[in-house]
Amino acid sequence: MDGGEPRLDGLRPVATVSAAELDAARLAFHRAFPARSSKRVFFATQVLALTALIGLIVWAFAAAPALSFEVAHIAALCLFALAIGLRLVAAASLAPILWRLAKPQQWPVYTVLCPLYREANIVPDLVAALNALDYPANALDVKLLVEGDDVDTIAAALAASSAPHIEIVIVPAAAPRTKPKALNVGLARARGEFVVVYDAEDRPHPQQLLAALGAFEDGDGRLACVQAPLVIDNADANWIARQFASEYAIQFREVLPLLARMRVPVSLGGSSNHFRTEALRTVGGWDSYNVTEDADLGYRFARDGYRIDVIGPPTYEEAPVTFAAWLNQRTRWIKGHMQTWLVLMRDPIRTAREMGVVSFAMMHLMLSGGLVAAFLHGPIACVIAIAALSPYTLLTPADFVLALCGYCVAIFAALTACALSNSLSHARAALTMPAYWPLASIAAYRALFALLFRPHRWAKTAHGVSPRIRMLDPAR
Repeated sequence: MDGGEPRLDGLRPVATVSAAELDAARLAFHRAFPARSSKRVFFATQVLALTALIGLIVWAFAAAPALSFEVAHIAALCLFALAIGLRLVAAASLAPILWRLAKPQQWPVYTVLCPLYREANIVPDLVAALNALDYPANALDVKLLVEGDDVDTIAAALAASSAPHIEIVIVPAAAPRTKPKALNVGLARARGEFVVVYDAEDRPHPQQLLAALGAFEDGDGRLACVQAPLVIDNADANWIARQFASEYAIQFREVLPLLARMRVPVSLGGSSNHFRTEALRTVGGWDSYNVTEDADLGYRFARDGYRIDVIGPPTYEEAPVTFAAWLNQRTRWIKGHMQTWLVLMRDPIRTAREMGVVSFAMMHLMLSGGLVAAFLHGPIACVIAIAALSPYTLLTPADFVLALCGYCVAIFAALTACALSNSLSHARAALTMPAYWPLASIAAYRALFALLFRPHRWAKTAHGVSPRIRMLDPAR
């Protein structure tokens, strides 16, 4: 696939990617910012530091087991108490996300990037949703980024997209086989002043681009990105889908808006991020070797002095409906969060200086705390179950109180998310959340194995496998 000039297939513009473009999409970020790239998993200093830390912990527990256990116990209680307190504040705010729709005299070009891989069955729905966007077609620059060896999706894209503003970009198959690599191809070709990312299963609210443009007009040049809420529209499919929908509602309706108001780092969602193109290019685009490129980019913006805000019009997405699909996706997320944490902690003093002390601390609470929780949910559930059945227990009253508080706050957060998103599925999920949380530990230990042996492998999630309810109420 040589040459970067567009050709026409019937009336549909199709572009191929040159070897030089592909090389840049794969490696330009790593070459420009090697200390921020996930291509290399561990630095030697990190291996030495982790080895020394593990050795110190083993020595401490061997030398003074009672004292060491008590210190670790208190530290864990404090960490979980902070996380519970933050979620309580987020849930108690009950503040709907407000937005203003832009009405510019001259419409800026808006680039829409849609990476597709094995998505032939849902390309027509995606194109229909893009055609429904309330934005002048002559100011849209839509790029369907399709892997070169995915013949079925290429054919589906050709059949579905006849509009002149929709371009099909054929990305040659090459490692790493990741979404951010394809996005870098699209960013290099983007003509827009603003860029948004949509996944194949996304159904964005028609007025989302107008709300994002209004936010950028109201913000200053340091506002690099606005995140639209992701809403699950197949929550009634089964228990896993309901739990997933509840997680999303809490994250995008409560936690992210609170972080944005606090002006601390925001871990972006996987799609519906609207960027100033100039800011996105300034920070190097996406890291093609990070399998949660969204979280990585959110923290990189914070390191470079940019901020992120939220807007109200949602994007509707499909949750996994089988445990296997959920487990593969969650494993990739946790692996990517570990990649991101390792990058941030290559030089923690520099990271803290770039972010600021408060933002650095909040990063640890959200990112490090989330990773610790994922690894511990399962073991803690086992300990609580054993304690409930045994007359002998190492748990203190404080442990039970904190566990009860965590459960109650989670239920409260799910119920308030119902009020903010007008969906009762979160209420149905709330009462069984404690049975859902330990599943994260299975994914966490799989993610650790994958980080060590397959760090850049992207576990693909199949879409279009569940009936969905179309919800496009402009008042949402």
